[in-house]
Amino acid sequence: MALYIDSLCNNSMARAMTEAAPINVSFMADYPDFFAFALVMLITVLLGIGVSESTKLNNVFTALNLITVIIVVIAGAVKSDPANWRIAIEDVPEEYKSQAGAGGFAPWGVAGIMAGAAKCFFGFVGFDCVATTGEEAKNPKRDIPLSIVLSLVVIFVSYFSIATVLTMMLPYYLQDADAPFPHVFTEANLPVIKWIVTIGAIFALCTSLLGAMFPLPRVLYAMGSDGVLFRPLAIINKRTQTPVIATILSGLLAAIMAALFNLNQLIDMMSIGTLLAYTIVATSVLILRYEEETTIQLHATKPAPETPFSVFKQLFNLLGLKYPTQLSYTIAKCTIFIFFVVALVTCSLLRWERAAGALGALGAVLLVLLLVLYRQPRNNVEQLSFTVPLVPLVPYLSVCMNVYLMVQLDYQTWVRFIIWLVIGYMIYFFYGIRNSSLREKSEPATNGVIEEKRQVVTTKF
Repeated sequence: MALYIDSLCNNSMARAMTEAAPINVSFMADYPDFFAFALVMLITVLLGIGVSESTKLNNVFTALNLITVIIVVIAGAVKSDPANWRIAIEDVPEEYKSQAGAGGFAPWGVAGIMAGAAKCFFGFVGFDCVATTGEEAKNPKRDIPLSIVLSLVVIFVSYFSIATVLTMMLPYYLQDADAPFPHVFTEANLPVIKWIVTIGAIFALCTSLLGAMFPLPRVLYAMGSDGVLFRPLAIINKRTQTPVIATILSGLLAAIMAALFNLNQLIDMMSIGTLLAYTIVATSVLILRYEEETTIQLHATKPAPETPFSVFKQLFNLLGLKYPTQLSYTIAKCTIFIFFVVALVTCSLLRWERAAGALGALGAVLLVLLLVLYRQPRNNVEQLSFTVPLVPLVPYLSVCMNVYLMVQLDYQTWVRFIIWLVIGYMIYFFYGIRNSSLREKSEPATNGVIEEKRQVVTTKF
C-alpha cells in the first residue's frame, strides 16, 4: 500500500529514504520504510478497537475493492489488445529481451506459471479470517463452508479479470510489479482512471491488510489460552472485547517486517506460510479421517503383538475392515509421513528438472502410498454438514500441489521461513510443552479392567 501512495508522489519517498538511510543488505529492503510501518500500526489500532467496528470498516473497504475491480475491468477492456498475448521473442525490444522469456502466451512455460502461482498465493490468505472467526458465526457448520466457497469464486473471478486486462493493455515485460495500476493506466493515457483506480487499490490493499492481520491475534489468543504461548496473550480487554496484547504484539512484528523487507520478500514469506498452513490442514484431514474412534478395553494381560503377516494383510485391508482400528490408524499415520517425505523429494527434483528416472520411481511410490491410504477404513462423518469429498484423493493432491508451489520459491525465502520455524519450535519446546493446559497427567496404576471412552470432539474437515 505504501508503494501505491508513493507512486502517486512520483516515488519521492523512496528516493529520499534511499539517499538518507540506505540498507546495504542483500536479503532486506533498500531502505527502512517508516511509512509502511505507520500504516500497519494504524491497521493494528483499528483491529484493537473491536471486532464489530473493524468488520464494518472492512465491509466498506471490500465494497470499494469490488468497485475498483469493475472499473479496472471495464476501462482496461476498452484499451485491451489481444495481440499482447502473442508477442514473439523477436518482436521484443532488445533492452527487454533479458526479462521477456521465450515470448508468446506463456513466456516462461509451465514452470513460470507455477512460480507465479506460488508468489500470488498470498491472495488466498484471507481464508484464515473465515476459519478463525468460527466462534463468532451464528451457524458455523453452514456459514463457514459457504463463505469459503463463495470467497473462492469471487477471488478467482477478480484476479483472473484484472490479470487479463492488465496484460492485454500493456505487454508483460513492460509491467510495473510494485504498482501495476498507476503504471498501466499512465501508459494507456487515462490519468483520471489512474487516480480513481489507484485510490481504490489503496482501499483494496487495506482490505487485504485487515484480512491478513485479523486472524493472527485470535490465533495467539487461542494458543495463549491453552498455555502453548505466554498466558498474557489471552487477556481480553473488557471494553473492546479483543485480545489487546496479542493484537499489539502481532501488529508490531508485522510493522517491523514491513519496514525492513521489500514487497517481493514479504509476498514470498506470506505465500510460503500460507502454503504450509494449507498443507498442514490437508494432512490433518487425512489423519482425522483414519483416526480410531471407538471404546477401547485395556486388560491386565497384554494383547497379542502384531505379526509381519497381519501388518501386510492390513496394509491393503485384505480382511475388508469397515471401521478404523489401532493397527489401521498406525499404518495410515506412517503412510502419511512417508508420503510427505516422498512428495517433498519429488517436487524438489521437479523444480530443478533432474533425475528423470528417479522421478518415475518416486511417482510410482506416490501411487502405491495413495492405494494404501485408499484401502484403509475411514471414520463415519455423515453427521457433519460439510466434509472434504473424495478422501484421500483431494487432500493427497492438495499436499502435492502445495509442496510443489513451496519449492518454487527462492532459497532466501526458505532461509527466513526456517528461521521462523526454529524460533517457534524453541518457544514450544522450552515453554509450551511445560505450560500447556492440554498436558496429560499420568493416571494411577489400577488392577483389572480399565475402560476408556475415546470421544473425538475436534472438527473433522
